[in-house]
Amino acid sequence: MKFGENKLCTSVRLALSLGVLAASTYGTAAFAQDAQTTSTAPEATKSKTLETVTVTGSLIRRVDVETSSPVVTIDRAQIQATGKQTLGDLVQQLPAMTGGNVNPQTNNGGGTGGSSINLRGLGSKRTLILIDGQRLLSKDPNAIPADAIERIEVLPTGASATYGSDAIGGVVNFILRKNYQGATFAANVGQSDRNDGDQSGYTFTFGQTSDKGSIMAGLNYNKQDGVESANRAFSKNALSISGSTVAVGGSSSTPVGHIQLSPALASQFGCKYVSLSPGGNSQVVSNANYHCYTNADKYNYAAVNLIMTPQERTGGFLNGDYHLGDHVTAYVDAVYQKTSSNFQLAPAVYGTGTGAVIAQDNAFNQFGVPFGIPASKADPSRAFGSRLVSNGFRQALNGRTDAQINTGFRGDFTVWDKNWNWDAGFNYGHESAVATTAGLVDQTKLYTGSSTIGADGLATSPNCVSVVQCQFNPFDINSPGSVAAIKAANVTAPSNSYSIEKTWHAGINGEVFTLPAGGVQLAVGAEYRTDYARSIPAPQLVVDPTTGSCVLGSQCLSAVQGGYSTKDIYAETFIPILSGLPGVQSLNLTIGSRYSKIQTFGSTNNFKFAIEYKPFDDLLLRGTMEDVFRAPTLSELYFAGSDAPLIHTDPCTGFTGAPAGSPMALACQNVPTDGTFTNNNVTAQTQAGTLLQGSRVAGFPVKPEHGTSYDFGFVYSPSYVAGLSTTVDFWRVQLRDTITSIGLQSLLNLCAAGSTQYCQYIHRDGAGQIAPSTVEPTGNLGSLSTSGVDFSANYKLPQFSFGQFNVGVNATYLKYYTQETSPGVEGNVTYQNAGRFLPYGSAQSAACPDNVGVCLFPRWRAQGYADWQMGGWSAQWRMRWIGAFKNGGAAGSQYDTFPTCGPITCNEGVVLHYGSTMYNDVSLGYNIAPINTRVDFGVNNLFDKQPPMLFANNTLNANTDPSDFDLMGRYFWARVTVKF
Repeated sequence: MKFGENKLCTSVRLALSLGVLAASTYGTAAFAQDAQTTSTAPEATKSKTLETVTVTGSLIRRVDVETSSPVVTIDRAQIQATGKQTLGDLVQQLPAMTGGNVNPQTNNGGGTGGSSINLRGLGSKRTLILIDGQRLLSKDPNAIPADAIERIEVLPTGASATYGSDAIGGVVNFILRKNYQGATFAANVGQSDRNDGDQSGYTFTFGQTSDKGSIMAGLNYNKQDGVESANRAFSKNALSISGSTVAVGGSSSTPVGHIQLSPALASQFGCKYVSLSPGGNSQVVSNANYHCYTNADKYNYAAVNLIMTPQERTGGFLNGDYHLGDHVTAYVDAVYQKTSSNFQLAPAVYGTGTGAVIAQDNAFNQFGVPFGIPASKADPSRAFGSRLVSNGFRQALNGRTDAQINTGFRGDFTVWDKNWNWDAGFNYGHESAVATTAGLVDQTKLYTGSSTIGADGLATSPNCVSVVQCQFNPFDINSPGSVAAIKAANVTAPSNSYSIEKTWHAGINGEVFTLPAGGVQLAVGAEYRTDYARSIPAPQLVVDPTTGSCVLGSQCLSAVQGGYSTKDIYAETFIPILSGLPGVQSLNLTIGSRYSKIQTFGSTNNFKFAIEYKPFDDLLLRGTMEDVFRAPTLSELYFAGSDAPLIHTDPCTGFTGAPAGSPMALACQNVPTDGTFTNNNVTAQTQAGTLLQGSRVAGFPVKPEHGTSYDFGFVYSPSYVAGLSTTVDFWRVQLRDTITSIGLQSLLNLCAAGSTQYCQYIHRDGAGQIAPSTVEPTGNLGSLSTSGVDFSANYKLPQFSFGQFNVGVNATYLKYYTQETSPGVEGNVTYQNAGRFLPYGSAQSAACPDNVGVCLFPRWRAQGYADWQMGGWSAQWRMRWIGAFKNGGAAGSQYDTFPTCGPITCNEGVVLHYGSTMYNDVSLGYNIAPINTRVDFGVNNLFDKQPPMLFANNTLNANTDPSDFDLMGRYFWARVTVKF
């Protein structure tokens, strides 16, 4: 085990010293405990036994913990045993999570410090995130201080009739700690066994409870250092696979240039593209100075990317209540988190793909043709690409603030001896972010227009603002003149965005009347919610819709704003039908309905039916059927910016003409009809430039998506095996009119197949190549259905002389995950994704709900655990298993485009098979009772399991999938907790 400069050891010693000092100051008092668990009096026991609670998935207050809702609970002890500083990392490991997520390991496409939650692979936008039953605006679990949470309840089934929009894949409800008495200080540290990825954190929590109410608050700070891809063997190179050959590849935007030749020069060199040779004179176009571009010239961007993005968080929480009387209580729950993070990418790309135009009579252009001039079939434009390595890495320094507060009044009253509870409150969420973009240049200050070489050897032009600007040589960007011009054009650009959500909510619930089997419960209420978002990009990042680029050339945005309101009325009733009969211990029915009226999108009414049947005490049979729906998010309506999609086929390749107005004619405008056309992005496997636009911005109609969720299963706790409990749940989700960003590959395929409403968004230049003004709109496209089985077993073994053991397993089997691109329309394609990896750039991946770069749907996911306690000692063993999967398909099949893309074609019919992956985490802790201190130590990824190699031509980050696999390797952590 390596600790570098012994930073981890030093931090542990410091934390232990702090713990001893704090403990000695406060004597030998016992650890403070939650107030609700301190009393053992008979009255307290009776009160706890009769206490009713609202379980996630229902609005009814009940005594039962096991209901028709298959809720998975992560308690506080489990949270602490992982050593995780953020809740997103913990929740993403649940077996019900699949299909791709963003987390701090995601550099390209992430880097905000946030994590997404993706239940059932339906996408984070279809998973509802709650704090104590109320919506969390950011939907980022990392925005919640971990020390504020008592437990996490995960409902992996649809719940729109209960909670409204978004609850299609399920609900994750973070339950805050309450009624705490005392104070706690904790310090934690961590480091990988490769001496990097250092983390440290501190929390301070205190609370006071009395007959008049309670208050609890906490402060937290944690920091995670970034780790470069060069620090790991699997990620230090951009590895691409073609056939059976794996080679170090990368980007064709290379510091030595990727220059398309005229036909005459192409004949001279014997190739279509050339690059500047080492030590070559860029002003003399000859074989001595330039060579044919090959894969060896590709720029290895991988080494400078990150496999762990740096993050720093400071936050706090507050919750409390005050009894205004015997039946009225005022309450407030609030969380706040300030996050600083950043991503790091290779130096900026420069060329015709970013809007650059090089005049034919530019002093440094010796190729006899212009570059980037709007092309025609007779005189096509020449492409040029380079990379501005002298300007350093591209970065976005993100500063984000999340605040959520829910406040109001609750109470109870009695009507005809029936007790009712009520709650009326206001939930306010605010998220603001500043993203400072660095490492880009103002392309208008890199002069490439007409110029001449003067007697002093310097380029001059009346159009140059300065002499330095005029010396930029696009064909030798490492020359002294080019470096000086690039440095002078460097720009740091801050952009701002914020969003606000306000919800007024009121509800009552209680017993209506009594049936022979028990009391009929009713919950009714109403909500009024407004959502608003606005983005204000830096002027240099504002996209030009005609060129698809901006002054800084990439990461372009548009200033957009908008919002809408939602009105909900809901009701849910619990009806005990039978009870205490032979073969019917209990039979209960729950019926719910929610009516939602969404501004500009109309209204929807969604129903829920749930049944619980206990033939005898040991067995509970349960089933739920619920309508689900989702309204478009504000980003799906109003976002506008640039995109760089990767495509692998163009239906116009080899185009020989089609009747005017036909789908192929519309898809292939400006494409030559002599059969010689090939798409440059496909041939060179380079990213295309496009515009990504929300529905309102693109003028493309969108409506809410609808579907149905089913869950049927049982809970079996045999009385003859004390401590054993098992569950099995069969689930299915069917969704239609899915809201998605329609990627470039889908646009091309759908238009050519006959869905002509998409053709208007495909723009080609005069030579038929994809123009950067092409728009990828957001709209309703296709249907989605998925089904599987959840299993769980937990066994608390009898007490032994050597301690108490608890073992268990949670697993999910994915039976199918089916997507149809356009049901009932010519050209509809059906994807069967279960058991497959969907590579970046594929049409299948573009249809993946979150479209975060990669999308993995293994058949099996599971977690196992073994806990041990004896006296002050405790230990945990956690196992996480990701099942086998495959990548690619038979020649000619829909999966044929991957995983082996050669220089000419990707259709090679290769299938790569990957085995399962198992991660093991262990931890050990000890309570030092005399000094009120607990010490914990753990190792995550104990056996240093490395991620599978998926290769750079299939992924966006680190040759693998950062959503599912561990990139850090073996990781050590330690924590000291002092209570007083």
